Amino acid sequence: MRPLVPGTHVVMTEVVQAGMWGLVAGSALLVGAAAGYGLRVPQKVIATVMAFGAGVLLSAVSFELVGEAYEQAGLTPAAVGTLAGALAYTGGNMWLAGRGARHRKRSGHQKEQAQPSEAQQSGSGLALAFGALLDGVPESAVIGVSLLDGGAVSMVTVAAVFISNVPEGLSSSAGMKKAGRGKAYVFGVWGAIAAASTLSAVLGYSVIGGFSPAVIAGVTAVAAGAILAMVADTMIPEAFQDAHLAIGLVTVSGFLVSFALSHT
Repeated sequence: MRPLVPGTHVVMTEVVQAGMWGLVAGSALLVGAAAGYGLRVPQKVIATVMAFGAGVLLSAVSFELVGEAYEQAGLTPAAVGTLAGALAYTGGNMWLAGRGARHRKRSGHQKEQAQPSEAQQSGSGLALAFGALLDGVPESAVIGVSLLDGGAVSMVTVAAVFISNVPEGLSSSAGMKKAGRGKAYVFGVWGAIAAASTLSAVLGYSVIGGFSPAVIAGVTAVAAGAILAMVADTMIPEAFQDAHLAIGLVTVSGFLVSFALSHT
């Protein structure tokens, strides 16, 4: 890892790059939201794209994040950081689940797994927004961190986040629509998360870059743990709900696409 401050111009250029790539990845949520809110997407299509996105993220976490943390700092920081990220995400997710955000990435196809409306559970709209933020921030932060390794963003990480964000936005916005939430709320939430993704990537580069390689590795592992917990808790259940028999193959295909990108 090179130091953060080789020169003011270089630092500012890379801060802008971090923000730009964070915005690119976050904008996929708006693409998915537009499809989920404006189109009648069959449930099997939603399950398929969600499974593909889950496979992409699983591969990126394994080879780009946990693997990188291990190479930089060894097994203990990588393992401890990954567990810490999973614990932090799970704790936040449990708190939000009790306030109506449990099924925030569900399309609402099954009634018992539908997002609640504001009338059904007061404050659930705000909880859904915070839940989307909880899901999106770790992904974007590692985009900024990836710039610290040689001054070039990890295109595999950007691609993985972008590809996985499309089905996330699609499924969640379909569920929001079924819960009676309007366009202003749906696109306001995802627009805000896209903006937060930009900021998160900038902070990932500018703040974390000032620390030692061991700390950077630990932070990368924390983000990896949070992403893994998110995939298991929110993406995989939607992908395998009423899924067709080839859904496992789709997940493996997403995994291999991300693996191939990371080794070319």
